[in-house]
Amino acid sequence: MLPAKLALALNDQFNNELQASHSYTAMAAYFSKKGYHGFANFYLVQSREEHLHAMKFYDFLITMDEKPVLQALSEPKNQFADAMDVIESSLAQEKDVTSNIYALVTLADELQEHSTLSFLDWFIEEQMEEEKLFRDIMVRMKHIDEGGEYFLKMNDEFAARKLEEA
Repeated sequence: MLPAKLALALNDQFNNELQASHSYTAMAAYFSKKGYHGFANFYLVQSREEHLHAMKFYDFLITMDEKPVLQALSEPKNQFADAMDVIESSLAQEKDVTSNIYALVTLADELQEHSTLSFLDWFIEEQMEEEKLFRDIMVRMKHIDEGGEYFLKMNDEFAARKLEEA
């Protein structure tokens, strides 16, 4: 079993990952409604990836003889000004997740919970990749118009994205 404070924090992150999945589904809906099914696919894959991350926390809690507790999800942002607003919201969400992971690492380190530190190493690497992904997309999107030729090329590219399980 884990120290109560750490178990609670890990459970909160389990739920934060589910919330992130929920948010990415709302972002996918923005693109689906506009007919940009490649971008929608990109965000549905993101949603499934976040759900897998949540399940990593679930499994870790079970392994450590703790009970994962599901919390209520809040309504995600459903209205976006444009595609860039979605991308900016995505990067902000990933930065929040990174901050949460770092706080967990700090807490686990303070409590000398080495198994938790080992578990969280994967998430540190993952968050570096996620933030870079959205920064790179923002660079690509900065000087193009939603619906323009290059945007549609990205839409086609994103249509081919598939979930890569870790």
